[in-house]
Amino acid sequence: MAGTNSRVLIVGGNSGMGLALARRCLDDGAEVVIVGRSEEKLDRARESLDVQSQLETIAVDITRETEVVRLFEQAGQLDHIVCTAADIQGAYELLPSLDLTAAHRAVESKIFGALLLAKHGAPKLTPNGSITLTSGIAAYRPLPRGSVVATINAALEGLVRALAVELAPLRVNAVSPGWVDTPIWTFVAGDKKDEALEAMAKRLPVGRIGQAGDIAEAIAFLMNSTFTTGTVLHVEGGHRLI
Repeated sequence: MAGTNSRVLIVGGNSGMGLALARRCLDDGAEVVIVGRSEEKLDRARESLDVQSQLETIAVDITRETEVVRLFEQAGQLDHIVCTAADIQGAYELLPSLDLTAAHRAVESKIFGALLLAKHGAPKLTPNGSITLTSGIAAYRPLPRGSVVATINAALEGLVRALAVELAPLRVNAVSPGWVDTPIWTFVAGDKKDEALEAMAKRLPVGRIGQAGDIAEAIAFLMNSTFTTGTVLHVEGGHRLI
């Protein structure tokens, strides 16, 4: 369980959904290790959480295997590993403008990064532990400019099912967010972010855009539900219905 006496490692926990999850876990009494590439962003996250004794931060690039090995040497025994990180800057482009360097970077951050976390993190997890990855609505409702991200999210869900079998009895799941008001939208929509989110809110059955806390709640369920593995939990306000 992600409560008192549990230890949770959150890759991407310095902003957005990961930061919301870190706050929730800390409030529940868990020890939290936040992982990100930027020391500066990690420092800001620590300041915003205003917790010292239960919180650690480690700067690591999860696409580099030597750094992932070092991460788990530092992190020690864990109960849960969560990854919300994604480097998709430059990957949202129409095909004629698509930069393969950006596409490679996006694949490395969400697919190879997840593989490395599973490879080196699984041995550090307690027997009832879990790994939770982050897919997304693009795998089901892709938009123009979204071919790379749609492909990555679909592939990641296949990875989750395979890891759930290979790493059993460890549990491996994914949360699949819909449109959530997080900093990643700056890369997706630029200065039209507010306009795009407002238009989608009017279309969704729930009548609003998701918030980081909505996804944190879903991830907490996946961490705590010991009868759930190999599953993709959709938290998208009914987006797949429209």
